[in-house]
Amino acid sequence: QYSFKEVFGTLVAQKQLFDVVAKPLVEDLIRGKNGLLFTYGVTGSGKTHTMTGSPGDGGLLPRCLDMIFNSIGPFQAKRFVFKLDDKNGVDVQCEVDALLERQKRDAMPVLKTPSGKRQIDPEFADMINVQDHCKVEEVDEDNVYSVFVSYIEIYNNYIYDLLEEAPFEPIKPKWNNCNTPVRNGDFIPPQSKLLREDQNHNMYVMGCTEVEVKSTEEAFEVFWRGQKKRRIANTQLNCESSRSHSVFIIKLAQAPLDADGDNVLQEKEQIMLSQLSLVDLAGSERTNRTKAEGSRLREAGNINQSLMTLRTCIEVLRENQMYGTNKMVPYRDSKLTHLFKNYFDGEGKVRMIVCVNPKAEDYEESLQVMRFAEMTQEVEVARPVDRPLCGLTPGRRFRNQAFQEELSRKLEMRGGPIPGETEEQSDTEMILQPFPPLPSCELLDPHDDQTLPKLIEVLEQRHKLRQMLSEELAKKALSFKTKLQEFDSSVISKETYIQGKLCEKEKTIAGQKMELERLEKKVKTLEYKIEILEKTATIYEEDKRNLQQELESQSQKLQRQASDKRRLEARLQGMVAETTMKWEKECERRVAAKQLEMQNKLWVKDEKLKQLKAIVTEPKNEKPERPSRERDREKAVQRPMSPSPVPNAPPVRLRHRRSRSAGERWVDHKPPSNLPTDTVLQPLVPHAITVAAASEKALAKCDKYMLTHQELASDGEIETKLIKGDVFKTRGGGQAVQFTEIETLKQESPTGRKRRSSPPHPDPPEDAADSEWTDVETRCSVAVEMRAGSALGPGFQHHAQPK
Repeated sequence: QYSFKEVFGTLVAQKQLFDVVAKPLVEDLIRGKNGLLFTYGVTGSGKTHTMTGSPGDGGLLPRCLDMIFNSIGPFQAKRFVFKLDDKNGVDVQCEVDALLERQKRDAMPVLKTPSGKRQIDPEFADMINVQDHCKVEEVDEDNVYSVFVSYIEIYNNYIYDLLEEAPFEPIKPKWNNCNTPVRNGDFIPPQSKLLREDQNHNMYVMGCTEVEVKSTEEAFEVFWRGQKKRRIANTQLNCESSRSHSVFIIKLAQAPLDADGDNVLQEKEQIMLSQLSLVDLAGSERTNRTKAEGSRLREAGNINQSLMTLRTCIEVLRENQMYGTNKMVPYRDSKLTHLFKNYFDGEGKVRMIVCVNPKAEDYEESLQVMRFAEMTQEVEVARPVDRPLCGLTPGRRFRNQAFQEELSRKLEMRGGPIPGETEEQSDTEMILQPFPPLPSCELLDPHDDQTLPKLIEVLEQRHKLRQMLSEELAKKALSFKTKLQEFDSSVISKETYIQGKLCEKEKTIAGQKMELERLEKKVKTLEYKIEILEKTATIYEEDKRNLQQELESQSQKLQRQASDKRRLEARLQGMVAETTMKWEKECERRVAAKQLEMQNKLWVKDEKLKQLKAIVTEPKNEKPERPSRERDREKAVQRPMSPSPVPNAPPVRLRHRRSRSAGERWVDHKPPSNLPTDTVLQPLVPHAITVAAASEKALAKCDKYMLTHQELASDGEIETKLIKGDVFKTRGGGQAVQFTEIETLKQESPTGRKRRSSPPHPDPPEDAADSEWTDVETRCSVAVEMRAGSALGPGFQHHAQPK
């Protein structure tokens, strides 16, 4: 959010905007104070419309002109009574010099000032047709006024005069861009102007055209003539985008009348010159949106640079004001800020109108504009203006007008004035007014002795009465002169006393003002410190809240972790108990299987010992012929089974593969790395799904699982293991395999193994036959041995990598 002194809506009338913003500046202008009004905003936000207006609804500029001429209309001086010099000053001329100047200008063939009697241009007639008749109420009626206008633009950081028209010089031809002389009538571009500083340290444009105007129509016609020369261009965001900053300057010169109230006082010190500058700033723009190229890109860069310099100057002024520093303000970085340097130093009042476009595309740029405009409100720089005191009696103009009107009325009653005898007749009439009328002077008889003596007597009486009146008038004049001198001396003494008191009061006021300024600076500094402390406290409070929230979140996290830990401990304890119970059962099962296996081994050894004992006890004269492998196999098959040496051992239950797997579906998992054995006996699994890799889809269709695994035995032969298991569903909806048994298939080659050679002695020792037969029996005993879960527990899964 941004705060401003006044906010206007989109449907606000131009009159309402003028009454709030521009009307106080016009009142200050007539009272002798300077003013600056400029419009600021992004491109296409309505700055030029706010300043100029539209047909039927004039903007701020025509309304300012109308108010000025409505206020000073009857008090304007004749043309060329005030004459501007080349150093931002003004001189006053007498009526004769002004008349000669007017005749001289009328005879010149150059540009003339537009006359108020000529017809108004219909192009802008509706803009200046303001029906409000707004005027300043308190206007000094003993002063005469003259208005001067000028119009300049700042383009690419150069100043150009929009009212300048370069005349054609036939002797010295001009050259155009094609390096050829221009023809008669071709337009010659104006030269840039320079900035200068006058004796009062105010900046002005040297050599700028300043036109004296006498009416609103005449002034706006001058403005419109310069407006047509202003540089505008078509961009992506605005079809008539201003490419320069335009400045319309209104200067008001005023001087008091003399003591008679008839002519202007011929003293330059009594002339007061005030100025109102109306500035239409070019809009800030981004080149990535306007798609500017070439000269348009250069113009946009200069516009943004000048606006950035204006912002920098405002920020430095604000910093100097708030912190009491004395940093140098970079006015000279741009012609715009250099021209209005005296305004920022306190010479006059400054008003800014921020134009905002409600389009969403301009949101970020509008935020920057409003942020800068809000910051400028905090800058307050004021400098007192010394107004010259003329010391003449007020009301001189109206007394002179009343005297002239009364004199004209009396002359009309008497039939008109007589040149050279007006004052004598009035004095004679005043003297002879109380005298008695003269007797008749007509002589009808030459011997009349009464008429002439009577006439002489009356004339003598009138002469005596006139002498008495003259003496009385002289006495009264002398007494009046004496009283007037006494009054003058008393007035002078009182004036001297008043001047002394006034000086003392002014010194007191100046001291109080300095103290007040010091206190205001101190108050602002303390307010700024308080603001900083409040912001710091706010930041600390925010950090405190954040830390408290973080602490609460960490506490909740620790509580959750503790509860999770307790749940995990309970779960682990359950799992440990369950696993312990499971492994106890597995150990019992393994112990039973091991006992069964050991009993089988003891039975086999007992059988071997019995056979060995029978062979040893049997008498034989010569070494028996070594039976063949087939015969040993037949003997091994036909050998009767002896009872188990352990009488209490449970009988071994034989497993029948076909009867067990009948009606069941198997997954026959044969890895591609297995080698074909080409043996006669091959494992046959009915209703099997042969796969190269186990998959959940295949496991879901079957009840049994068999993995064919090959590895190299210690004797170099290939050993094939058939690992079998049951398939069951898990709680998560998947499939798991629990292995139950391993079937080992081993192939041996008779020629691959080395036979033990017989000893050289004919009479072997006693244990020779036993060891030899034992070795033959061991080599010839070929059997398929099945171990039911000998080394595997419940839930064992096969993870062997194929070789």
